[in-house]
Amino acid sequence: MQRIKKIVLVSMTSTLALAGVAQAGSLAEPVVDVPVIAPADPIYTGNDWTGFYAGLNLGYSDVSTNVDGVEGNDNTYGVHAGYDYDFGNFVLGGELEYDKADIDLNGVANVDDVTRLKIRGGYDLGSTLIYATAGAARANTTLGDETGGFVGLGVAYQVTDRFVIGGEVLEHRFNDINDTGVDADATTFNIRGSFRF
Repeated sequence: MQRIKKIVLVSMTSTLALAGVAQAGSLAEPVVDVPVIAPADPIYTGNDWTGFYAGLNLGYSDVSTNVDGVEGNDNTYGVHAGYDYDFGNFVLGGELEYDKADIDLNGVANVDDVTRLKIRGGYDLGSTLIYATAGAARANTTLGDETGGFVGLGVAYQVTDRFVIGGEVLEHRFNDINDTGVDADATTFNIRGSFRF
């Protein structure tokens, strides 16, 4: 009986020892696969508006006068050039803009073109600039040339550090065009593309 007990005890001890070794695992380090992540393409965030720029504009103009029935609207196109200075959160600049027009005011007169001298100031949102603008405008009409004022709002977006797209709405006022007693109001909408340098 003693002998059977010894055999059972040795068998159990051996079994437990082998079980412990089996649970310990191997001595080799486990291999962990690390996923490869491709770097993302850089996104231009745009944050400096300082510098010269020039570009093209395409728009629409609606003109009304203080004379009944004398009004008109048509497409416009032109060029602009200016300079902005970025103070951090605020951008201030000046611009010269020319719009070619052929707006027939019901056969009484025609608006041929408008030249504007602008000052603009706005809030720098990084790649977006929201601004207000005001200045003097010179309208060339078949009644004669007249200088008036304008105010407006605009937005510009830096697609790259060199190319900007945007839009503007301007409200003009011309009083007593060439001493004829005719006053005119004009609202213009422009889409703009500019190259910065």
